[in-house]
Formats: sequence, C-alpha cells, structure tokens
Amino acid sequence: MYPVTKDFLGKPAPPGYVAGLGRGATGFTTRSDIGPARETTTDKPRQSKTADTDDNMERFQDADDKGLFSTNMPYEADDQEADKIWESIDKQMEKRRKPRTEETGQSEDGPAISEQLKGLKRQLGEVTEDQWNGIPDVTQVAETAARMKRRRNNQVNRRGERYSQVSDSSLMATLGQQQISDTVLEDESVTDFTAISQARNDVLKMSLDREQHQGAEKIDTQGYLTSLSSLGTVRAAEIGDIGRARELLKSVTLSNPKHAPGWIALARVEEMAKKMNKAREIISEACDRCPKNEDIWLEAARLHGSRDGKAILASAARNIPKSVRIWMAAAELESNNDARKRIIRRALEHIPTSVVLWKEAVSLEDDPNDARVLLSHAVELVPLSVDLWLALAKLETRENAQKVLNKARRVIPDNADIWVAAARLEEQHGENGRVSKIMAKAVSSLQIIGSMDRDKWIRMAVQNDVDGYPETCRAIVRASSLVGFDSEDSDDDRVSAWMADAERVVTESIVTARELYGCALDLLPKREDIWRNAVDFENEHGSDNVLLAQMLERAVHNCPHAQVLWLIAAKHAWVKMNDVAGARDILEAAFAANPESEAIILAAVKLEDQNSQQVRALALLQKAREMTFTLDDGRRALGTPRIWMKTAGLLRQTGDNKGALEAANQALIKFPRFWKLWIIKAQVQMRLQDANAARQTFSQALKHCREAVALWMGAAQLEQSNGSFTRARAILERARVYVAKSPLLWLAAVRLEAAATPASLDVARNMLARALQECPKAGVLWAESILLADRPQRKARSVDALKSAEANDPHVIVMVARLFWSEAKMEKARSWLERACAADPDCGDAWAWRLAFELEAQAKANSKDGAADQRVRDVEEACAKADPHHGELWPQVAKDPENAGLSIKAILYKVADALSKTRQF
Repeated sequence: MYPVTKDFLGKPAPPGYVAGLGRGATGFTTRSDIGPARETTTDKPRQSKTADTDDNMERFQDADDKGLFSTNMPYEADDQEADKIWESIDKQMEKRRKPRTEETGQSEDGPAISEQLKGLKRQLGEVTEDQWNGIPDVTQVAETAARMKRRRNNQVNRRGERYSQVSDSSLMATLGQQQISDTVLEDESVTDFTAISQARNDVLKMSLDREQHQGAEKIDTQGYLTSLSSLGTVRAAEIGDIGRARELLKSVTLSNPKHAPGWIALARVEEMAKKMNKAREIISEACDRCPKNEDIWLEAARLHGSRDGKAILASAARNIPKSVRIWMAAAELESNNDARKRIIRRALEHIPTSVVLWKEAVSLEDDPNDARVLLSHAVELVPLSVDLWLALAKLETRENAQKVLNKARRVIPDNADIWVAAARLEEQHGENGRVSKIMAKAVSSLQIIGSMDRDKWIRMAVQNDVDGYPETCRAIVRASSLVGFDSEDSDDDRVSAWMADAERVVTESIVTARELYGCALDLLPKREDIWRNAVDFENEHGSDNVLLAQMLERAVHNCPHAQVLWLIAAKHAWVKMNDVAGARDILEAAFAANPESEAIILAAVKLEDQNSQQVRALALLQKAREMTFTLDDGRRALGTPRIWMKTAGLLRQTGDNKGALEAANQALIKFPRFWKLWIIKAQVQMRLQDANAARQTFSQALKHCREAVALWMGAAQLEQSNGSFTRARAILERARVYVAKSPLLWLAAVRLEAAATPASLDVARNMLARALQECPKAGVLWAESILLADRPQRKARSVDALKSAEANDPHVIVMVARLFWSEAKMEKARSWLERACAADPDCGDAWAWRLAFELEAQAKANSKDGAADQRVRDVEEACAKADPHHGELWPQVAKDPENAGLSIKAILYKVADALSKTRQF
C-alpha cells in the first residue's frame, strides 16, 4: 500500500486558525507578536504629562481590543443616549427601593440598627444632668483597660501562668448542659468555673429581691430558673413589630379615647413585651376613659390579679350594675361560698331576669328546700326559661312536679322538652302507659305549631335512651313515626325512611333502631326482607334471646313460606336456647307449611345427626327419598341429589359402606351430572381398599362432569398416592385443557412436581411460573411461590405477592405470617395472622394457623403467664363465632366420617395439628 499524503501539508494556514483549538487548547501571544518591551528612542520632542499619561494607558490596552465593546471605538451620540436611558432606569429603581426601605426600617438581613435603638433613643430624653455627667469619658475607659492589661501581664510573668480566653457561646453551652468541666491547658494547669456558678447565684438572689420588693405574693424559688429558661428571647423582628404595634395603638387611643378594643390591645402589647406595670397603667386609664365597657373592667381585673381585682370589679359593678359578666367574675374571685352567695344575690337585685345568675344562685345552695324557694321565685320573674321550670320540677314531689310542668306547658306551649320531662316523670314512677299518651299528645300539639320535624324527634329519642329512659325513647319514636309524611307517600316509602333512620342511629341507640324496625314491621308485616333485616339486627346488636325468639315466631307467622326464617328460628332454638325439642317442633311446622322444601328436610336431618339420632335422621331421609320434588330443570323426581348425597354420606358415617355404595349407585342413575355423588362413591371404594374401582369411578365421572375441578384433583391424588406420578401428571394436563385458568389445578400440578423431584425444585418452580402467567391474581399460587422460593428471595417474593394477588387474600397473608414466624418475629407474625382471620373469617385454615402459632407461643411462655392462655381462648371463641366452612384442609377434616359430630373447637385443633406437619420454611 502507498502512503497517503495529506492534502493540507505544505499549505499556509487559513485566516484565524489557532493550533490545538479543537482539543481544548487556547491561543497565546509571544513577544514577537507585540514587539519589543521598550520604545525606540526618537528625536521627537517630550510630550506633556497628560499626553504621557494617555500614552501609558494605551500601553496597557489589549492589542486585540476590537468588536462591539471595544474601548477604542469613538463615543458617538447613540452611546450618549443609551447611557442616559440606563441612568434614568437606575434612578427609577432607586426611587422604588427607597420608600420600601423607609417603610420597613430594615434591610433584607433584618431590622435596621436605628429601628432597634429607636426606643432607647426616646429614653435619652429622660436622662438627668447628673446621669449624663456620670457617663465615663473614652480616655478614662482606655486608661482603665490599659491598666488592667498591665496588671494581668505582671501576674502572668510573676507566676508563669497562661490563660486561654473562652468564647461566650462555649460558656453558655456548658451552663445549658448543667455541666462544669475542667479544661486542662498545655502546662497542665486547671481552669476553675466556680466563679460562674457564684455569679449565677448572685443573679438569682438579685431577681428574688426585686420580685419581693415589687410585692409578689409567692415565689417558687425551686422553679424560678426553669421559668426563666421557658421565656423565649425576643428576636429583632419581634422588637420592631411590638414597637410598630405600640405606636399604632397609641394613635388609635389618642384619636378615639372611647374605643375599648384599642385600649385592651395596647395593654396586651405591653403585657407581651413583659411590661406589666405599663400594661396596668394603660388599662387603669382605659377604665377612666371607658367606664361603661365591661370588657375593659374584666381585662383590668385579669391584669391586676385576684387581690386588686376584687376592688376593680367592685368599681365596675358600681359603673355597670346590669352586667352579668362582671358579677359572675366577681363571684369567681371569691374563695368562700357564702361570699359568692352574697355577690350573686346582690347581682339578682340589679338583674332579676338573668337566667345565668339564677342558675348560679341555685347551684350554690346546699339545702334543696332553699333551692326550691329560689327556683319558685325565679320562674315567676323569668317565666320563659325552660331550664328553670325543669329544675324546679326535679326538686318537687310527683304531684307538685306535674303541676309545675302543666303550668310550664301553658306558659311555653311550643317547647318539646317540657313534654319529654313529663313523660320521664311518669316512667320514673312506673307509669309506662301514661308515657305513650303524653308523647302522643305532645306530637299532635307541636305538629300543629310546626316547631319539630322527624329528625329532631329521633335525636330526642336517642338522647332519652342515652340518659336511661328507654320507655320514653320508644314512645317518642312511635308517636313521631308519621311526622313528615303526607298522603302521597306510600307505605314502601315510609318503611324505607324508617329503615334508613334505623341504620343511621344504630351505633348511638339500639332501642331507637329497634323501635323503628318495629314501626316498619307493623306497617308491612308480610315483607320477608324487613323481617330478615330485623332479625339480622337483633343477632348483631341484641342480647335478649327471648326477644329474638318472639320476633322469629311473629316472622314465621306472618311469612309462613319464608324458608330462611323457619331455618333461622330452628337454629336459634337449638343453638342459642339449647332447646332441641323446640327446634324439632319448629321444623315440623316449617315442613307442614312448605311440604316440598329440601332445605327444611336437610335441616331436620342435621339436627338429628348432630344430636346422635342417626336412626331418626335415616328415617327422615327415607321418607324424603319417597317424596316427589320439582328439580331445577323442571323435572319431577323422587328425592333430590342433595337428599341422596346426604343419605350416602350418613350411611358411610355409620360404617355401612356397602349401603352407602348402593345408595350412591342408585342416585347416579337418576342424577349422573351431580359430581358430589361421584366423589362419595370413589371415597367409599377407597375406604374399601378397591383402588381399581375408584379409578374406574373417576373415569366415568369425568365423562359426565368434565368441569368439576374436585374430580380431576381426586383422580390425580389417587394416582399419586399409588406412586404413579406420570399418570397423575397426565390427568392434570387434561384437566387444564377442559378447565382453563383454574388456580387449584395449577397448584396441584406444582405440588405434584415438587413431590416427584424433592431434591430439586426447578421443575416445580418452572411450573409455578407458568401458572402465575395464566392466573396472575391467584393468592394460593403466590403463597406457594413464597414457600418454594430460596431464603434470600422470600421477602421480595412476599412483596410481589401482596402487590399482585387479590386484596386481602388470606392465603398470601398467612404465608407472610409464617415467614415472620420462621424468623422468630412473633409480634409481627401474630398481627399478620389476625389480619388474615379478619380478611376472610370463613377460611378455616387461617384460624388453624393462628391457633398453632398461639399454642407454640404458649408452650414457650412461662407457666404463670396468663396472657398466652387468654390468647388461645380468644382464638377458640372467635373461630366458634365465625363458624368457618372453607379452606384447603378444613373441609377435609370437617367432612371426614371419623370426625362426625365434633365441635368447631375440636375440628380447629385437628386442623392445626395437621397443618403443623405440612411443609415449612
């Protein structure tokens, strides 16, 4: 290859070229570029000094000084005009800036020094001639300072000691920490700070002497320093604000001496500035200027304290004898009860119609008879005060109270409180019948006047229930139930309004809500939904089982074809009332009213089965299988699928497996698409150790019920239990074809792969990843992903699960709790388990995990620790109240024939024991 010759080599550089400019280098100038350092000597005459100066200035100018801003350019008219414009702009900005500075009196950095010293400058006018002459001369101060310096130097030279000055900020920081530390200097000498402590004590002594000289009543010597430290330092900005406020308010009081708010504000400004004497002087002058303003007198009494305040308020009462506030303030200053009585009675002489004074006078009386006399006189002078009438009625006997209330009703006919007081009086004496009559008359009387609406009556009823008058509360609701409705409103509209009111006040008054439901039931007794709401209300808020039983009896009487009401009534009699015979009678009556009710028959069978009456239960089922029912598809058949299923299950429970198998075969002939019958048949065959028959049953079942997930999982579990993982895997793959996006099928496949290859979980994890792609919201799959993840990845996987799964999924929450449990974070684990049970109370597995956790905590706790035992009991009670039915393991244990008849508590312990043996972290 021939070398390439650069085209630009040997050619001159282009104009303005600077070598290295592209890589960041800059041009430079050498001596050869600007010429020699000295000018050559010429024979020209010597120039003047001015000219020489100009030449010297030109020597220092840049040789390349060219362009728009060059100093060598001529100064033209345009330049002069531009300079004038900029000068005018500067002058205008200065004019705008000057007023703002004069107005604020401070720069941007803070208040001006002149503003801060303005008050001190004014005080210079009060300086006497002797004080002025006593000011030391500057020369004297300088001589004293020099003399002290020489003395210190002599001491240092004599003792060979050296002292280091410490800044004031360091001393104050040390005092603020209440620590006095010794500083070791270079020559190991020690600086003692005891003088600082002595100075502090001297300051404290002087402050106490000054306060005592000013006449302070009591000084807390122990807390004085604390009070001093609590006083905030006044900032420079606050000094300016107080000064401006003082000047402004002084101008207000001078221009309008009768303006009371201005005087009060000026006194409070001085109080804020810690000038109490000045504030008292100002408010005293205000009392002279505004003697008829009660706010001025009250402020003066406050500023002068209790000792001088009595005299001030006495003067105020002489100037304003009709002021209730002044008389009440004067009474509050008295510590003796008799003195207060005298002041209040003196006030009543001037203001006999003041309700506040009468109430205060009555409250000061210790003898009820004296209070009664005062109230009798008060209602004569103030007949329109409802409170005085009611107070008088409370102090009278029943007969006299009735007379007082009747008289009050005549004087004040539009007030409902008087009617309610009369009703309360009757309820106190057990006359409940009269309570309803009084409130009915009250509502009719006040409805004519129009002073009360339904909402006000309901609020009054709630208040009566809170005060302990339930009968009056009921009477108010009953009497005012039709207030606010007209003839155009239908019964449904009224019932809807009453039920809405009941839901609104249920948290405040159960009696009011119950009575509103009663009004709705009395108006429309044939409405099943109203009875359901009323029964749910009693179950949630009521505590009287007898009252609920009576309500259910009325409900089934008015709605005999409401099967749900019959079932609720039977369960209430059986569970709450512990009356099995009564529950049996209710179910018999329910079956008579609903002869083709499958739910009532199964409820009767469950009642007999739970009470160990399997023979009677089988007899009921036999009778039911001989009855004709109308199925969901419209066909008529002997028995129903659920009745046949219950028959097979009960026979299996009693140990008659052959009878159960025969009943299942008969039922499948009639109902081949009822997949639960196929499950029972296969389970019976597996109990008989006939795996081939069970496999054949699952094969036939899947031909009729291809979408039943439980059948596919049962068939796969059968093959897995026999060690045939390949056939189980094939079954689950076929299941996912027929039932797409089923989290339970994917979970079964993942667990199958984990069981097939326990040494390596890679296949199971890959399967789980595919499952999460198809079911991204499935909580059971996310919970399994946390369990299969490696230890470092579990927390991150937990966060992903909580974000991606459905909100409050109990499986994910339980798995997070188990993760905290494995890390010995007991409190966090407990809180997450409680959260899981609250998110889905019907999930039995969550309750079982919570019990297992509390049992382990109980075992580790001290034997005398009652808190652990109480937590276990709380879990048992809460689970029994929730009555769970779902979960992964709970239904299997609950429906196991060996566990038939067990209580919820027993099932809970069995499930907890089984869960503790499952795969852990």
